[in-house]
Amino acid sequence: METLAALLSDAVAGHRISEEDARMLFSVRGRDLWKIVAAADEKREIIAGDAVTYVRNQNINVTNLCVNSCGFCGFCRKPGDEGIYFHDEATIREKAVLARSRNVTEICTVSGLHPAFTAQSYIDVYRWIGESAPGVHLHASNPMEVAYAARRSGISTQEVLSAMKAAGLASMCGTAAEILVDPVREKICPQKIPTAEWIRIIKEAHALGIPTTATIMYGHCESNADRARHLSILREIQDETHGFTEFVPLSFVHMNTPIYKAGLARAGATGREDGLMVAVARLFLDNFKNIQVSWVKEGIKMAQLGLLAGANDLGGTMYEESISKGAGAVNTDYLDPAEMQRVADDIGRPLRRRTTLYMLV
Repeated sequence: METLAALLSDAVAGHRISEEDARMLFSVRGRDLWKIVAAADEKREIIAGDAVTYVRNQNINVTNLCVNSCGFCGFCRKPGDEGIYFHDEATIREKAVLARSRNVTEICTVSGLHPAFTAQSYIDVYRWIGESAPGVHLHASNPMEVAYAARRSGISTQEVLSAMKAAGLASMCGTAAEILVDPVREKICPQKIPTAEWIRIIKEAHALGIPTTATIMYGHCESNADRARHLSILREIQDETHGFTEFVPLSFVHMNTPIYKAGLARAGATGREDGLMVAVARLFLDNFKNIQVSWVKEGIKMAQLGLLAGANDLGGTMYEESISKGAGAVNTDYLDPAEMQRVADDIGRPLRRRTTLYMLV
């Protein structure tokens, strides 16, 4: 297919491809898939080099009690449900001390929207973690938590972000993005902030010097056009702020989720879609250096294939993952760097440890 060959050649050479190009690439089937993957891998080599990077990190999910009822979530609990937890100050401090003893450079915390939380609740948690694990980078919150904290406390989201930063927030998660197309959001997470508010809060964070990740959650009820629109929004933000550190595609884990059980979503993305998501993102997001594969969502074998399709990062060691596990994913708690080394060696690339902000350790 000559047009595909020309498009891929242009993308590798540094020419910006269009949203319509991305939509078309997402629809490719058959052996043309390998042409897209090969082009993305070549682009990865040019932009990010050969290293496969990872970070030593630990998750601390403070609570699974949540006022929202997102259709793709198997993690949250409501009052009266079984399995509710809400860690107190002593437990959070204990977990932070344990994380530091494991030689992590990052602690990540995102939780349910607890009905009693205010902005001060988040500030306290960040302060406890910072005091208990000094020197460890705090990667926390997301635009939904920021909006919730602002609403609960009667202040602006910018004020919340400033207070979080003062309490130790070093970078923010770009989650709660799901698909940045409002008709899709209305189906899968109607209680979450709309696209425009997500964009505004991300830009506010970047303006305050708080870098963030960027994510997509795909494989449920979105179209190829929706995926392309989402990527286009991320690219536009990055053009303006340069505040995204990485792009992380998150494949929908369906097993225990309400939208799947109700027949409103399909059974997650296929392997073809997982490969294309990484490859198309690499070709389209020309202003992102780092693309991460999620071994938590896809398993280590598909994650390795993602490294051959344009990705350069394996994410974190994790410790204590509970959100994907709640949705039905397995083997999500910890990935030993020795296993990461095996994965990198097998594809002939060096493994390098990094910080949250992609400085090599």
